[in-house]
Amino acid sequence: MILNTGGRTDTVQYYSEWLLNRFREGYVLSRNPLFPEIVNRIELNPETIDVVVFCSKDYSPILERLYEISDRFNCYYHYTITAYDEDIEPRVPSIEKSIDTLKRLADQVGPEKIGWRYDPVLLTDKYTIQRHLDTFGWMAGELTPFVDRCIFSFVEMYKKLEVNMPELKPVSEAEKLTLAEGLGRIARENGLWLQTCATKENYEQFGIHTSGCMTTEIFSKALGLDFKKTPHKGNRAGCLCMESRGLGDYNSCPNGCRYCYANKDHNKAMQNYLTHDPDSPLLLGHLRPNDRIQPSRQVSMLNRELSLF
Repeated sequence: MILNTGGRTDTVQYYSEWLLNRFREGYVLSRNPLFPEIVNRIELNPETIDVVVFCSKDYSPILERLYEISDRFNCYYHYTITAYDEDIEPRVPSIEKSIDTLKRLADQVGPEKIGWRYDPVLLTDKYTIQRHLDTFGWMAGELTPFVDRCIFSFVEMYKKLEVNMPELKPVSEAEKLTLAEGLGRIARENGLWLQTCATKENYEQFGIHTSGCMTTEIFSKALGLDFKKTPHKGNRAGCLCMESRGLGDYNSCPNGCRYCYANKDHNKAMQNYLTHDPDSPLLLGHLRPNDRIQPSRQVSMLNRELSLF
């Protein structure tokens, strides 16, 4: 089983104490997003959890205690650092601070376990193609020695973005090709492995690999694991990843990123954040009388004897 700790909210940046408490106690409860009265119980057991995947925009809150999880579990780390300022990502650290934190993370866990996410790529009057190429070029020069790969995708034009980001411009096919050519060229110049994530387009002519961001190939290479023959079912349309299990809740990330798919309402997310209790087994609030707890099906996909070596 692959456990994704950051698919619904940034647990590392805002809920690190809760996350550490859950791993220490050995289980976590997670509400079903579609049926809130159903609560799934996930056993945080290294015998059934093959890889713990983190995804965050700021690892500084957990760095000093990350070993509490990484000493017991196989871990892989996605670190999102984009070209955007506070007008798009209001509560995300600056690019310079984020780069410094990523380097500290690499010193601690090893570059082979870190995927830099440069996504979503979006266009406005301020964030032009040239600005992306200039910023990505500078960042690639700083980060390539400290990461295993870089993953990018173009913004999904969700209906709610018409309200949250009225200045957002649709990215045409011609603009995607221009960006892909430029990003691919920069990656080659820096010796950086660049790949897409959940995109229907193929840019291999620019040296950009087509892959998922959570695959047996990535985890085997980074963590020395041997997986059984496992289908990559994906987690949504166009996704080439292994199936994973998420924890936490949507509408709970205070970062306020205006392109966010996990928050429908940023004000509601802040209100929800205030209900957080780091000692609760649930990310938000507590169990209610009518809740039904269901054990989560957890099956290891590893050839464990081979993975030990």
